[in-house]
Amino acid sequence: MLTDKEFNRIVNYMKSRYGIDLSQKRNLISGRLENYLVRNGYANYDEYMTKVERNPDGEEAKTIINVLTTNHTYFMRESSHFDFVRNVVLPQLSVKEKTKKVLRVWSGASSTGEEPYTLAMLMMDYFGIEHKMWDTKILATDISTRVLEHAKRGVYLKEAIAPLPPKWKQRYFKQINEEEFRVKDVLKNEVIYRQFNLMHPITFKGQFHIVFLRNVMIYFEDDTKYQLIQRIYDKMEPGGYLFIGTTESLDKRRTPFQYVEPSVYRK
Repeated sequence: MLTDKEFNRIVNYMKSRYGIDLSQKRNLISGRLENYLVRNGYANYDEYMTKVERNPDGEEAKTIINVLTTNHTYFMRESSHFDFVRNVVLPQLSVKEKTKKVLRVWSGASSTGEEPYTLAMLMMDYFGIEHKMWDTKILATDISTRVLEHAKRGVYLKEAIAPLPPKWKQRYFKQINEEEFRVKDVLKNEVIYRQFNLMHPITFKGQFHIVFLRNVMIYFEDDTKYQLIQRIYDKMEPGGYLFIGTTESLDKRRTPFQYVEPSVYRK
């Protein structure tokens, strides 16, 4: 039984360390953690949290973020964003960066890999035979090590890749069996996966031209959200594009980004 004291302890830990607000998610916390505690011999939630807090980079700390974060994604999710990248963003940026031939792209909540792989396929398809002359590698980060391992494996069910164009499925996936397909190396090599906590300073090399940060800020309080938005703004190239979830929005009074259209912003 999850007591009020234990619930508040977990909520405060997740909020202070990861910016994630679970104050309205009591059933989620108890439902996802209870079985884990029983299986691993913990007497109660406090005993488990003591171990988590004593070693915030240890295995139990990784477990709590893996268990309590929701990772729901699929190929071509919110497909209007990918259309906008193809039809607006890439034509602009390919001219702007034609000398350096570098486009830096960050998928900031990459989950199990569908988003960054879709972006990589889009880039390769757009540039065609010229792609080998460009550096369009995508940085894909997530807080959860579990979903990152899934993404690195690059194995997806047949139904998962169904929304992709047939030529992409043929070019970038190899069938393993009746139900599963594996991402080919030509695609896998275009994505660099890293664990990253969005509450931390953004110290990645260079400035980004495109940032996807979709459906993650719904878990953040406003102050946390706009501090993150400012850090992203500071790490982007002038004229770069930020994409957030189609159900999300930014208050123009609190963000330096320019509104382009719903869920699309520009520096």
